[in-house]
Amino acid sequence: MYIIVVYDVNVSRVNKVKKFLRQHLIWVQNSVFEGEVTLAEYERIKKGIKELIDENEDSVIIYKLKSRPKRKNLGIEKNPVEDII
Repeated sequence: MYIIVVYDVNVSRVNKVKKFLRQHLIWVQNSVFEGEVTLAEYERIKKGIKELIDENEDSVIIYKLKSRPKRKNLGIEKNPVEDII
């Protein structure tokens, strides 16, 4: 499955969340990661995020897709995903 993770977390936790997600997904732009994952990886990512955030204060949205979507970038691309093999 292909997932997109979008987060808005307290500044005291943002670097921990970003560091964790960089181990599993591709950084697209500020607070956005995406990538192809197995079901087991997806579960590890969900569990890891839950351990890092405060659910009463932070927000993380995970979009699950069947395959990598086509996308159109408007403006500069912060980290071109097409360049990654």
